[in-house]
Amino acid sequence: MQVSEIMTRQVATVRTTDKASTAAGIMWDCDCGALPVVDEAARAVAVVTDRDICMATLFQDRPPSQFPVSVAMSRDLHSCLPEHDITTAEQRMRAQQIRRLPVLDADRRLVGIISLADIARASANVKGRKRDVPSDEVTSTLIDICAPRSAPDSQARG
Repeated sequence: MQVSEIMTRQVATVRTTDKASTAAGIMWDCDCGALPVVDEAARAVAVVTDRDICMATLFQDRPPSQFPVSVAMSRDLHSCLPEHDITTAEQRMRAQQIRRLPVLDADRRLVGIISLADIARASANVKGRKRDVPSDEVTSTLIDICAPRSAPDSQARG
């Protein structure tokens, strides 16, 4: 099964210059926890999450209305292509411990987003039909994504 078959096609986005509070408001309105960040040509450049905004608010010691998305967003963009197999998307999610991947075309333009929830729904046995994704693969992906990252000793909590 290809990513294009289960991805969400209509995806809210923000730009690097938008206020972090604008991104938070869009996440609230769309009931989502992450937004792709795009440039003027709709090319994906990053992702910003609700956690990114919370942490930037803490470390900036400023409200999200006082700093741009560029301060909070991730610096590395992990993505996939619509023609990738779902297994490829899962492997990237596992390796990076992320729950969502922007889906880009060959020109890095955003065409959708795939989430762990999309993959889980594809693994569900709906009305007796064959599962598109084995549920044990989804379970393995979830375990890998949720595994604690090793923290430096100075930051470890006891």
